[in-house]
Amino acid sequence: MTSSPATSTTPGTGYRHELYPYSGREEFVEGTASFIQDALDGGEAVVVAVPHEKASLLRAEIREDEAVRYVDTSTVAHHPGRLIGAWQEWLQGHASDGRPVRGIGESPWEAVRSQAEAAELRYHEWLLNKAFAQGPAWWLLCPYDVAYDEAALREMARCHPEMRKDGRTTPCEDYDPQAPYAFGPLTHPCDPYDEFIYTSGDLPALREKIAACAELHGLADRRLRELHLAATEVAANSINHGGGRGVLRVWNEDGRLVCEFRDAGYIADPLAGRIRPTATQAGGRGLWLIHQLCDLVEIRSTPAEGTTIRLHTELPERQ
Repeated sequence: MTSSPATSTTPGTGYRHELYPYSGREEFVEGTASFIQDALDGGEAVVVAVPHEKASLLRAEIREDEAVRYVDTSTVAHHPGRLIGAWQEWLQGHASDGRPVRGIGESPWEAVRSQAEAAELRYHEWLLNKAFAQGPAWWLLCPYDVAYDEAALREMARCHPEMRKDGRTTPCEDYDPQAPYAFGPLTHPCDPYDEFIYTSGDLPALREKIAACAELHGLADRRLRELHLAATEVAANSINHGGGRGVLRVWNEDGRLVCEFRDAGYIADPLAGRIRPTATQAGGRGLWLIHQLCDLVEIRSTPAEGTTIRLHTELPERQ
C-alpha cells in the first residue's frame, strides 16, 4: 500500500491552533463568546462547529449572521477521518468575501463511543496542524472540558501550539510538532476472531468471509454493501501495493464489527484519505472512500512493520 510522501511542516503564523481548557458551561460560554466578539471587532468571520447543546448556549449570546456561522456537526463529529474535509468545506463558505476567518471546534467528548474513537479524535487534533500549515491564514480554538478526562488534557496540549488561559493566548509548552506518540498502539483483537489470508484472486472469498461474520451479528443490506466496498478497496491495495498479500481478521467489539487488514506496504502521508480528492487527482480516492463508508477507520503504518487498517461498522441493536 503506497501514498504520496508526507510534507514536513510546522504551524506558523498562517494557521493558529489553540486549546481552551474550561470547566463547565459558564466557562465554555465566557471563553468562546469572547473569542467570537474579538473576531467580530476585528472584522473577521467565525465558523462555530460544536455539539448541538453547546451551540444553543452560544446562540443565546451571539446570533448567527453573515459573519457568524453555526454548522451542523452531527454527520462528522464521531468520524475523525472526515473532520479535516469538513473544515475545508465550512471555511469555503467565507472564502469569497476575503475576511480573515476564525473557527471554534469541539468534539463530543462526553459522548465518545469507544477508546478507539477517543484516540482517533486526539490524532485528528494533531493532524490539523499538518493539514492547514500551508493553507490560507485562519485561527482555530478548540474548547476542551477538563471534566471529560483531565488526565488526557496533556495529550491534547501536545497537539496544540497555543493555549488559552484567563482570556490570554500563550505558547503551549507541551506542544510536540513531531509527535511520534500521535497515534497509540492498536488494541489486541477481541477473541474469538476469524482470520483469512488473501492474495490475488481472493477478493470474492474475502467478501464471503466478511458477509458470513456480518450475518452472525445482524449486519445486512446497505451497511453490509458499504462494508464490502470499503473492504475491497483496502484488500485490493494490499494486493497491488502491500506485497501482493494480506491478512484479514474480523471480530465483534463494543457493538461494532471490526475488519482488520494487515500487509507489508507503507503509507507515508498521515493525511492520506482525510482530504477530499480533486477532480484531476490521480489515485488516492480509496482511503477517502473508506472514511466515508465506515463508522471509524484506524490506520497505523511504519516502514518497519507495514500497514494495519481497521474498519469499524456499527452493528444493529438486537431486538
